[in-house]
Amino acid sequence: MAWSGSGLFVATLIDVLDATQLAVDLSSTSNKWALFDNAVTPDFDASAANAAYGAGVWASGEVSGTGYTAGGTAVASPTLTGASGVITYDQADTSWSNSTITGARGVLLYADGLAGNNAICAIDFGQAYSTSAGQFLIQWNAAGVFAVDLVP
Repeated sequence: MAWSGSGLFVATLIDVLDATQLAVDLSSTSNKWALFDNAVTPDFDASAANAAYGAGVWASGEVSGTGYTAGGTAVASPTLTGASGVITYDQADTSWSNSTITGARGVLLYADGLAGNNAICAIDFGQAYSTSAGQFLIQWNAAGVFAVDLVP
């Protein structure tokens, strides 16, 4: 299998809300986006130990190339807002300048500031993208990176 959709990681969200009180801070610029190839099959129901950068399916498949550093890049200008029962996460567009990256199929947002590198969400691009000495740009939707409707 391979990428088949985007989503939030259940174990991470449960650990934020239960007695574990995992300190995921979506407004932190220490969170990172890491690019992965099509060999990865995200499991949004994976245990906390396997829903982390460098563990489970995320232990391999990270892209490499000029202008890309393993571990990815830090988020820029993150915002977390709430209105009408919907929590929305947004941030500035994500990019790797002057990069040569081959076969990036999706991206993982994880809490690099936490010892567990807990996965927050993964975004499937729908197809693989590459650059050759150019900018790899992820232009986020104007409505935000993701939203959670608490009163559907």
